[in-house]
Amino acid sequence: MKKTTLSVLTSIVLGSMAFTANAAQDWQDDAKDAWIDGKAETTLLLNTNLNSFDINTDVTDGNVTLTGKVNSSVDKALAAELVKSVDGVNEVNNELTVMKQHHSDKNHDSDTLADTLTDSKVATVVKTRLLFSTDVSGTDIDVDVENGVVTLEGTVSSDAERDLAVTIAKNTDDVKDVVSEIRVAG
Repeated sequence: MKKTTLSVLTSIVLGSMAFTANAAQDWQDDAKDAWIDGKAETTLLLNTNLNSFDINTDVTDGNVTLTGKVNSSVDKALAAELVKSVDGVNEVNNELTVMKQHHSDKNHDSDTLADTLTDSKVATVVKTRLLFSTDVSGTDIDVDVENGVVTLEGTVSSDAERDLAVTIAKNTDDVKDVVSEIRVAG
């Protein structure tokens, strides 16, 4: 009788531990997806070329689905590229609907279009990284990009903060050079 009771208790304890471990893993996965979703929404919001209020993001297991509407095929491609650059994103399923096809979309030189798209993505990624850095006052730094050259302007409180902002920009994909016009207050 004692062995049977002990076996039943052991089974109950082990079963509840397994259930707790699965529940904890589900919670962690949900939290990670929520974190990715917030970063993706912020990245889209910071891009001045997109109306992020018309774009919805849904994240499951690190895979992001974009739905909603954009004005052009360039905007659709830009939104996908921006979200792909977010840390933790595995894949982007771009289901955005293009509302109107601009005449300029059809006649753009593909190299110029790609450069514009890349510059816009780089500007958004750099700005997002500056804002998410706890050691840089990202709200005080403006980011402009032209042909892969990032120009940083603004005011920070120390040389170290300025150097970190420049390093963050330099470590971003597709950046060819960084021009710092950041002033140190003091």
